[in-house]
Parts: sequence; C-alpha cells; structure tokens
Amino acid sequence: MPVMEGKSLLFKHFAGIDSVPIVINVHETDEIIHTVKAIAPSFGAINLEDISAPKCFEVEETLKRELNIPVFHDDQHGTAIVTLAGLINATKLVGKDLVNCKITTVGAGAAGTAIIKLLNTYGANNIVAVDSRGIISDERTDLNEEKQILLDYIDSSQSGSLEDAIEDADIFIGVSRGGLLTPELVGKMANDPIVFALANPDPEITPDEAKKAGVAIIATGRSDFPNQVNNALVFPGIFRGALDNQVTQITDQHKLDVAEALASLVDQPSAEQIIPSPFDDRIVPTIADVIR
Repeated sequence: MPVMEGKSLLFKHFAGIDSVPIVINVHETDEIIHTVKAIAPSFGAINLEDISAPKCFEVEETLKRELNIPVFHDDQHGTAIVTLAGLINATKLVGKDLVNCKITTVGAGAAGTAIIKLLNTYGANNIVAVDSRGIISDERTDLNEEKQILLDYIDSSQSGSLEDAIEDADIFIGVSRGGLLTPELVGKMANDPIVFALANPDPEITPDEAKKAGVAIIATGRSDFPNQVNNALVFPGIFRGALDNQVTQITDQHKLDVAEALASLVDQPSAEQIIPSPFDDRIVPTIADVIR
C-alpha cells in the first residue's frame, strides 16, 4: 500500500490526476482479472502494480482486450520506456547505432521481458537474453510460455552462460540481482560499453566499479546515482495524455513515441545525464502530447 499511495501522490503532483490506491487480496490470474473488471466502471484508467511474472502478462493483455479504458502495467512498460530513452541518448554519445548494437539482458521477469520487446520493436534485433539458467535459446526445454514467446524477440540461436552472452556486447541491461556484473565480465564487452544495472536496492555493478572497469555510461535504478531509470518519469504523462485525448489503448507506438520524446528533453546529453530529472516540468506535457 505505501508504494501505491506514493504513486498516487506522484499522479496528483505531476499530472493533476486524482487516483485511488486499491490493494486486492487475490492471487490467481483469473481472480485478479475478475476483480479489476468488477471495479473498472468507477475509473477512467487503471495502473497495475506489483503483479509478478508470468501472470502479469496475461492479466494486462486480458484487461486491455476486455475493457474500454487504458490499462497499463507500469512495472513492465514504465521501466522499458525509460530504458529505451536512456539508451537512445547513451548510444549517440558513444557514436553507436542502437539498432545495430549487441545487447545482453539479464532477467526475464516483468521488466526484463518488456525491455526486450520494446527494444526489438524499436528495431534492435541482436539481443541475447539470459535468465537464472543461462541464455534463453530455442534449445532449452524448460521455458515457460512467456519465455517461448520471447524467442521471437531475441537471438535464440545462442546457448551458454552469461559469460558467453556478454562477449562483445555493446550494452548490458540487468534487472536481476546485485553484484552480478563483475569487472571481468565488463572486460569481455565491446569498446565503450553501456551498462544499465537496474537491480534494486543493489545494482548489478556500482557506478564506481563500472567506471574502473571501463564502462563508458552507466544507469541504475537508484536516485543517489546519476541516470536513474525511474518509472515516475513516464506514467503521469502517459495517463494525462490518455485521459485528455480519450485514448483507450496504450500501444507499442505510443511507448516508442514517449521514449523518443523523453530522450529529446535532455538538452545536452552527457555520461552523467542521459535521462531527464523527474522534476523537469516539461516532461508531463511533452509525453501527454504524444498519447493520441
């Protein structure tokens, strides 16, 4: 409840939206869907919060299909949008084309899956995904339904461990566990590597460790480090735009447009600033304007 109350404050402060935090004591996918559908007529939009993978995927897709109001799982798409925005600026700084970069991701839960899908939709097609059992590949027989779907968005021909996956990678994206990315692994990456170490509270590698290992640009999920990947950058503006413009579906194109708009708000990108501050008062109106 405290997290949801905090998000309600952010909705009000940044976007002028009155929201109601509701905690439901149900856990099965069908129960969650039924409960949300039952209360939906009272609201203009629904932001899903803290639903674990893989059930979060079916919950959101079903609700989007069966309700006529916007439904948005911020844990998935907020993280993915801000990650893409940061990478757009980061790759420009190091003189690389994001579409052509080799990207290694670790973690295939809600956020990790959404990041992979959005990057692929943007045009990146050299993505190697790693979970707790190694590289996600078409050779694996232990993949759940969502990871089988993920094979269409990644290079599924490789197999092996993180050590294999990170070889010559331009970009590492972690949504896994603290301390996972060692200096030795960074050393296997391509020149001017970019690292998004998004595990909380402890990132896969700290900024100090990353810089010593040769990382050109690092982002984390922490507010006490530069380049925080913070969902609060996008969800107020997305809902403001959807409500103002009577948009009932947040599409992949909307997500791409929001990422591009967010990236454009960094006037002079640098290694220490590839993502705008959440307190930049241009963010909400800029994002709301592309949700049409």
